[in-house]
Amino acid sequence: MSRPTLEVADIFRARGDQWRQAHAGHISLGQLKVMSAIEQCRSAALGGHVLHCTSCGHVQIAYNSCRNRHCPKCQASSAHRWLEARQVDLLPVAYYHVVFTLPEPVSAIAYYNKRIIYTILFKAAAQTLLTIGADPRHLGARLGLTLVLHTWGSSLTHHPHVHGIVPGGGLSVDGEHWISCRPGFFLPVRVLSSLFRRLFLEQLLKAYQSGLLQFYSDYQYLTEPKAFTNWLKPLRQIDWVVYAKKPFAGPQAVLAYLARYTHRVAIANSRLLAFDGQQVTFKWKDYRARAKDRYKTMTLAVDEFIRRFLLHILPSGFHRIRHYGMLANASRKENLATARQLLADQAD
Repeated sequence: MSRPTLEVADIFRARGDQWRQAHAGHISLGQLKVMSAIEQCRSAALGGHVLHCTSCGHVQIAYNSCRNRHCPKCQASSAHRWLEARQVDLLPVAYYHVVFTLPEPVSAIAYYNKRIIYTILFKAAAQTLLTIGADPRHLGARLGLTLVLHTWGSSLTHHPHVHGIVPGGGLSVDGEHWISCRPGFFLPVRVLSSLFRRLFLEQLLKAYQSGLLQFYSDYQYLTEPKAFTNWLKPLRQIDWVVYAKKPFAGPQAVLAYLARYTHRVAIANSRLLAFDGQQVTFKWKDYRARAKDRYKTMTLAVDEFIRRFLLHILPSGFHRIRHYGMLANASRKENLATARQLLADQAD
């Protein structure tokens, strides 16, 4: 694969120092580390090794990668290694793609409370799927989930949401049967949305009452309990966006999807179109437009581009890919072996 003509690293190297000086005191240590890693990735700063062909004598210097999980260059190889491990987990069933999205008011306070609110997002989404899946009125089975956190929209705005990859069925309560979803139908979206909203807001209120949330600028007034209570009221009444797509066309389609989504960063180098030292132009997808008009270009001042990119730096040690239910790490191998046997018995 040829190297993109323009990379995020090029923009950081050209304007990173100036940006850091202009925003000194307002940049987190995590953001500084990510900028430094991307700037140095595959350069002499990180060292390297020499490749020498004994046949033709050609010598090539290969510089080391930074391996930072926010680096656009490093994620392709990380995704490949992760996918190799996931291939053995796939079951011969339909897989569904479910997305849980936070309303804009919650997204706004999430930026200053990333670890707390992103954790609540994971827990509420997982508990919603596991609860509705286990309900005999819907499926009555123990599901297996892989959830992936994304924090961006296509234009690099802050837009936290989780993508769920879920087998179309699960183990019965006694573990003796495999229970399949109806063909082409997973779980009722309106039921998922309602429970997700309730679970998320319950956990958000607990975090607030425990003093775990921080508020700044336009949201500082929420430190007053009455103001926070009033802020929550409309969030209890609006619809929260949860949607389930059609099932994937087989296990290989699941892997192809995972390859695109699990190790994605805020923007891929392939989307960058131009940089003149002052502005950055990139491709983006406008989901509100008609299908034929969705792909557009956007130009941002370089300072704004860097600011938006750094919005999506995750807290240190925070896991953006998590497994639940039947696929929880502690019992995944045993559960998958049981599921395969049950599916094989049903096929006989």
